[in-house]
Amino acid sequence: MGLVKVEALWSRKYRLYIQIQNLIQCRWASNRFCVSFCRSQLVFLVFFIYFSTCAQFSTMAEENKHLTAVLRGNGLFTRNLYKILAQEKNKNIFFSPVSIHAVLALAAQGSAGKTRKALTDTLQVPDIATLAEGYKEAMKKLNSVEDVTLLMANKVYLKEQFALQESFKNIVTSHFFSEVQNINFEQNTAAAKTINTWVEEKTKDKIKNLIQPDDLNADTRLVLVNAIYFKGKWAEPFAPSATRTEKFYLNDKDTIDVNMMHIKKKFYFKNDEDLDAKLLELPYTNKDLSMIIILPNKRNGIDELEAKLANTDLTKITEDMFRPEVIVSLPKFKIETTIDLNEPLSKLGLAGMFSNDADFSGMLQSPEELKVSKVIQKAFIEVNEEGAEAAAATGMLIRKKKCLIWQRDEIIFEADHPFIFTLKENVNNEINILFKGRIVMPTSISVTM
Repeated sequence: MGLVKVEALWSRKYRLYIQIQNLIQCRWASNRFCVSFCRSQLVFLVFFIYFSTCAQFSTMAEENKHLTAVLRGNGLFTRNLYKILAQEKNKNIFFSPVSIHAVLALAAQGSAGKTRKALTDTLQVPDIATLAEGYKEAMKKLNSVEDVTLLMANKVYLKEQFALQESFKNIVTSHFFSEVQNINFEQNTAAAKTINTWVEEKTKDKIKNLIQPDDLNADTRLVLVNAIYFKGKWAEPFAPSATRTEKFYLNDKDTIDVNMMHIKKKFYFKNDEDLDAKLLELPYTNKDLSMIIILPNKRNGIDELEAKLANTDLTKITEDMFRPEVIVSLPKFKIETTIDLNEPLSKLGLAGMFSNDADFSGMLQSPEELKVSKVIQKAFIEVNEEGAEAAAATGMLIRKKKCLIWQRDEIIFEADHPFIFTLKENVNNEINILFKGRIVMPTSISVTM
């Protein structure tokens, strides 16, 4: 929108510029006074263009600055959180870092003191204003992506007879595009159903029962919820007729049978010697969205790869890729995960927000002291010949205190052993990591962490 306005502004003033130039050159403009007058008007016009367009670009640059800070913060947050989740070995992992990042950013707007500092440090951003402005742009871009279905939504559930502080409410609604709904948490079964119904609608029925009735009681004051849903088709779909039952190595010796998809096309690829892994990018019909698969060169190399990725900037990992013809083998898989995030977030530096030392004094109009009782995420992904479908929902309950190119003629990318993947969006030359996972057993499986 901003760019269109700038272009239109330049177009109008360029037409005026041409008209004045013509006027200067016209026969009756030979009069010295008239020429002088026209030139003075021209000078004024040039300065007007300069100052007005600079203002336009200044606003755009400011918006991009906040957006860039949030996207880079999410990338660092993803790396740090994955490092903790990966400590549980021999399990599939799947989560939406941006969903967790967003709901924590929302909570940060009502925080103060040490709690605010811990949140901004953990989210890898300088301040809550950057979070608010950055997510305002991120939400608009996420919800306007073409050729795929990508939706992200926030909602605040507030206990009946309580009210949000105006400043918190304004940020929640104007920057995070969140609705605010009062609800009776003491009727916990009905309240849980209300929240879960909203989540199901936003995730196309892929995420069910995010909140359990036992999670809610008379002490619950707010529930902050973020939901994200993605469904996209591969730009180069796999032919179903090429899918065959093949072996997938769980380690050097043990195998299981999986449905292995096959395709031979040009894809972005690199063999990263530092990671001792191959990287493949599978684009969706909207080329700004893609799945990056990181495959260790050794069948039992997943642990070593994760250790190396712990010190790698995930937003830069696709640099220096090239686009050869690649013979790809990739298993179909479907994963559902439920992650209790209290412990992982505590390890990241947020233990204080779960304790009586928490400071969320910027949320409610009433002077009650609040703390976070639970942060939970449920996530879903299915990858098949047509494309991928993924969803996640994160709930936060708050209650009162109590490389190098691989030189081969034929490049083969055979994902027949454990690998890591990310689903990313390119935004203004930055990477927004929407989902991330580890596949150690590519079957239809539900995982609780």
